[in-house]
Amino acid sequence: MANVLVLGGAGFIGSHTLLALEGAGHTPIAYDNLSNGHADSVLNAELVIGDIHDAKTLTAALETHSIDAIIHFAAFIEAGESMKDPMAFYRNNTAGTLSVLQVMQAVGLRPIVFSSTAAVYGQQDNVEILTEDLSGLPINPYGHSKWSSECMIRDLATTGAIDGIALRYFNAAGSDPMARIGERHDPETHLIPLVLDAARGTRPDIRIFGTDYDTPDGTCIRDYIHVSDLANAHVKALDHLLNLQLGKCDDAGFFDAFNLGTGRGFSVRDVVETAKDVTGVNFPVVEEARRPGDPARLVADASKARSELGWQPDYPNLKDMIRHTWAFRKNL
Repeated sequence: MANVLVLGGAGFIGSHTLLALEGAGHTPIAYDNLSNGHADSVLNAELVIGDIHDAKTLTAALETHSIDAIIHFAAFIEAGESMKDPMAFYRNNTAGTLSVLQVMQAVGLRPIVFSSTAAVYGQQDNVEILTEDLSGLPINPYGHSKWSSECMIRDLATTGAIDGIALRYFNAAGSDPMARIGERHDPETHLIPLVLDAARGTRPDIRIFGTDYDTPDGTCIRDYIHVSDLANAHVKALDHLLNLQLGKCDDAGFFDAFNLGTGRGFSVRDVVETAKDVTGVNFPVVEEARRPGDPARLVADASKARSELGWQPDYPNLKDMIRHTWAFRKNL
């Protein structure tokens, strides 16, 4: 079992990954500057307050806790916001990853699981299902910042300095099925919690941005994946890297990328109607113009993760994702 430093461990996906690591017998330590995370979300795990740009604090955390591997979630994630302030995303996401890799190389730490995104694919013409062999064609600075981070990890792996896996996932959704932790972004930008806030009356309505996309109902289609399934996939990727290290007879580096999703797309209207069904609330819906940087359709082919990592989603149903989110969010 490994000591794992989870960068961004007080955030939404990071905190759920702490639970998954503990459940698998690993010892997770959260590392977070709490700019977007919540200290109480780490539950029983230890929390080190630090920034990924702070090489001294990060190095001390690695050495003090005898860290065996890193899982890297620390990033800005709002694609729309990246269109307004691209340099913030390159500074935090890309330069931040560079800082992490420099520290890893300095201390001789090899395994890193990187939280990437389907946004690296951008808008692929005439492609219904996205596979890992497609070229990276981001259409917003968020996607570019993640793609350039992937490239750095891959290139460093070719030198033999590290071993990395990038997990490209689609729309994280849901909450811990026991409602211990959940999504608490400030401001909130993800569709499902926004829809549920409209249902619980803490926002006046839900807004649909774009109803004229080339999709069956005119709204964007996304592959939603339960956050607990995402967390388990990060543990599978970590175990894959650790097992590779045990079987190595040389110092060659390793890099690979895996999609994470259910392979099924749900439209914005699907989410709205399912949320109304789960909550029993008929909240107002307002239709507005498209936002820049939003692809019409993002759906994953996650067969590679299933076959090579042995990963399988436990909660592929949209209704379960919304039900678990509602159980957590209505009590905020």
